[in-house]
Amino acid sequence: MTTVDGWGQPVGDEVDWSGARRPRGEVLRGRHVRLEPLTEHHVDGLLDLGAHPRLWTYLSMEPPADRSEALRLVSQDDGVAYAVVDPGSGRFLGRASYLRVQPQVGSIEVGAVMYLPVLQRTRGATEVQLLLARHAFEDLGYRRYEWKCDSLNAPSRRAALRLGFEEEGTWRQAMVVKGRNRDTTWFAITDRGWPRVRAAMEAWLDDANHDAAGRQRRTLTEVRAGLVEPPGSDGPGRPVEPG
Repeated sequence: MTTVDGWGQPVGDEVDWSGARRPRGEVLRGRHVRLEPLTEHHVDGLLDLGAHPRLWTYLSMEPPADRSEALRLVSQDDGVAYAVVDPGSGRFLGRASYLRVQPQVGSIEVGAVMYLPVLQRTRGATEVQLLLARHAFEDLGYRRYEWKCDSLNAPSRRAALRLGFEEEGTWRQAMVVKGRNRDTTWFAITDRGWPRVRAAMEAWLDDANHDAAGRQRRTLTEVRAGLVEPPGSDGPGRPVEPG
């Protein structure tokens, strides 16, 4: 049912929401990974990421060539950056950030995500995204969780859809990055859709969904498609690519 105002104009539904708070770099603990604030103690890990230049192709940042450049990346980060580490050994596995932090309107973005090969396509990689999204929605009170990427970055687009983000459109000629045009494609999860996305991630991560060799029994997309839709959610959305 459409809500109308006193002049008969359609308006948005009233929202019982009092605002979100800014992330403070809280340590986020999972079974497979731990997220902790990115500091100068992770410089060697950033240099390890720098040894994989293809991870940096679509970012505005260049891979660091030495420790001073890695330190500069830490100090110049314009969001709330996390190091992804192994909870047992403390080994650096990658990084991710909260960007476009807008507590006054309830919107926050996850971005600058880079994983070393040892973390890619593992349960830990998915758990990173579960920890960050859960913290944004359930601890900090955000209504909208964004993901955006260069429209030509096919792996990032697939990752967003696999995780349960909805594609919202493309901003043409959004910016110039490294001297090249960038069209930016936007994705988002809302607080209404979050319960279903969370349930799917948790079910996919569960040991019951993996065999003795660690291979998945069902993809995350298959798990999400099989969930009963909770009341008041955004609905299942468009079909997404299996992953």
